[in-house]
Amino acid sequence: MELTTENVDLIFRDCLYNDGENTDDHVAVECVTNNFGFHPERLASHKEEIVQLLSELPDEFYDTKGGGMSFLSACERRDGRHWGDHRSIEQLLALGIGTKQARILLPRSMWNVLPGGMPYFSVTTDVQPATDKERAK
Repeated sequence: MELTTENVDLIFRDCLYNDGENTDDHVAVECVTNNFGFHPERLASHKEEIVQLLSELPDEFYDTKGGGMSFLSACERRDGRHWGDHRSIEQLLALGIGTKQARILLPRSMWNVLPGGMPYFSVTTDVQPATDKERAK
């Protein structure tokens, strides 16, 4: 699955609750500008797709490679192509946090000392770069 705003938004919206659903068992995610409550079963059902999307971020974002990078740098894929805006990046990060595949590295109280006042985050899953064939799925 290719990292695009459309693909991230599609998965993100599917993981939110529908009107009338019981939200007692939600997966709570505190992100950059918003807090989210995801439907646990639907979030879990998208875990592999979220891995594929995260795999397209540059190496600097991985715990095992670069250790983490600025939220502001997540708008480009590892191939150098621009893929999304701040809203889409926050959606991807929230999905990653919700599935325990990403984490924000510093507490909110320290973000003001970082470039643009935005957090650094890392991908905690050791994901492999997506191939062109995998992106086409």
